[in-house]
Amino acid sequence: MSADAANAKMADLLNASITTKAGFALRETKALKANERAIVLTSVGADKLPAEGYTIDITDKKITVTGKDAGLFYAVQSMIQLMPEKKNNEVTISAAEINDYPRFKYRGMHLDVGRHMFPVAFIKKYIDLMSQYKLNNFHWHLTEDQGWRIEIKKYPKLTTVGATRSGTIIGHHPGVGTDNKEYKGFYTQQEAKEVVAYAAARYINVIPEIEMPGHASAAIAAYPELSCFPDRDTFVDAKTPWSGSRKGKQVQQQWGVFDDVFVPSDNTFKFLENVIDEVIAIFPSKYIHIGGDESPKEYWKESEFCQSLIKKLGLKDEHELQSYFIQRMEKYINAKGRSIIGWDEILEGGLAPNATVMSWRGTEGGIAAAKQNHDVIMTPGGPIGLYFDHKQSNSVDEPTNIGGLAPYSLAYAL
Repeated sequence: MSADAANAKMADLLNASITTKAGFALRETKALKANERAIVLTSVGADKLPAEGYTIDITDKKITVTGKDAGLFYAVQSMIQLMPEKKNNEVTISAAEINDYPRFKYRGMHLDVGRHMFPVAFIKKYIDLMSQYKLNNFHWHLTEDQGWRIEIKKYPKLTTVGATRSGTIIGHHPGVGTDNKEYKGFYTQQEAKEVVAYAAARYINVIPEIEMPGHASAAIAAYPELSCFPDRDTFVDAKTPWSGSRKGKQVQQQWGVFDDVFVPSDNTFKFLENVIDEVIAIFPSKYIHIGGDESPKEYWKESEFCQSLIKKLGLKDEHELQSYFIQRMEKYINAKGRSIIGWDEILEGGLAPNATVMSWRGTEGGIAAAKQNHDVIMTPGGPIGLYFDHKQSNSVDEPTNIGGLAPYSLAYAL
């Protein structure tokens, strides 16, 4: 095997796979002899390839793998996938000529750790699988109504209080009972940095999501002053399965959408700005996802503060107040050299100037944003297989899910 110093890591990655599959390792060399059989990894000529592109040329004498940075990494992934298990102490690869490059600049996977916490070991496995499919953005959904999962040192209650719920629904959403088990967990900043570095080594960018102004129950449970009505108990319907106290502000135990959202006060904005400062220090991503979805306006309609703020700012309604909220946070994040991504609800009331829209309620929001010259990431829901929190079959013993039928065969066929 031949590779220059800059590509030595890729050569080691390929050789490790060969060792696993064949039971032997190739000798690495800097200079090839005439007619010597070899696998050559090179970046010569890669500048002429499309971004993240690569070529593989397999003949009976030599395998030439050409690419640069992410492109060479993807080429090695393809080489690993081309190699079958050994037979008669040999690994036989068919002759081929491959010219591959990505159709889409953004190729991502999302993981919600608010409703269900995954250990760092699983996150790394998830990233490994992403890299095998040549995906390049890991969208990490770190805050939710059901749990705040990232350590923020300035606000310790986010994890001492907001990362714990007293129980979790069982059965199909909205639940037929509760498990009565305390559920908790969060990632330390050091663990998050470890994930970022692990992903970067596989050419994957980690995009953190900090939800605002909705999906804020866990943050509000930790700091009730972030609510329009700090002294009001978290609303829990009498019929809702519930574990423990129903008094005060609670981390939610069921899925859904909840009325208690962030109050758009200076105190809230200062809180979020401080949170964002710590998030930016952990995640080098150009993009910070700020949510913006499923934020009911009921409490804003009831709040004297919100209604006076609407009049003071000359806004038309609560949708424009949400637009003010998002645009104010975008301005702060832009000043830090970063850009925001928001779910398609951020279109309502006027789109933030530099926002990228993630269109999940179908494709319409994405099309509308694109017509306004905004970047768009299409993530449409519905029965097309993109959402794995849907049921996999119509069997009665399907585990708890949010609804909808999206078997893996649909995702595979996309």
